[in-house]
Amino acid sequence: MLYVLDLLGTLVFAISGALQANRHELDYLGFMVLAVATGVGGGIVRDVLLGVTPPAVFQDEVYLVVCIVGGAVVYWAAPPIAKRWNRVMIADTIGLGVFAAMGAAKGAEYGLGPIGVVMIAAITATGGGVIRDLLVREVPAVIKGGFYATAALLGGGAYLLAQYAGLSEPVQLTAAILTTTGLRAWAVYKKVSMPLAQPVDDLTS
Repeated sequence: MLYVLDLLGTLVFAISGALQANRHELDYLGFMVLAVATGVGGGIVRDVLLGVTPPAVFQDEVYLVVCIVGGAVVYWAAPPIAKRWNRVMIADTIGLGVFAAMGAAKGAEYGLGPIGVVMIAAITATGGGVIRDLLVREVPAVIKGGFYATAALLGGGAYLLAQYAGLSEPVQLTAAILTTTGLRAWAVYKKVSMPLAQPVDDLTS
């Protein structure tokens, strides 16, 4: 079940990358690059940081195929997908939770400390989106006030709390998924975001 959810999250992230390519009017290769970068970028960065080579996505190429399919679908049918973006965002929220949970689990497996586990959870969940935005020369969405990376960080914390409580690994993963997904869904529904800094010009006026 977790594998299926992981593939679903990869697909949705790939679609979001391809929609970004559509917004910037890129060519077909651009669609594929952003779809793959967004879908599996976080996992690749995680594995490189942990010294896992080759990264998991190259050991199971189904993830890459899912990204390519997502990019191709958006290339040929971007308008109807964009109209249903609210539904896509539901899957995106679930995918964020799954990626955060799997990142936390892998960080713990490789002996990281509490801060490392939480950071790897967030990197796995948001790394692809950061790469996507940098490729199109935009400030990464995860640091522009949204409650996205924060939800992933707290999800990693929930994983650790469940681990320290001596609960089983399935319960640890579930705690991370529910925390991340629940917080992200709440933030989207309530339009909650992290406070933005006041511009320097306003402070000195």
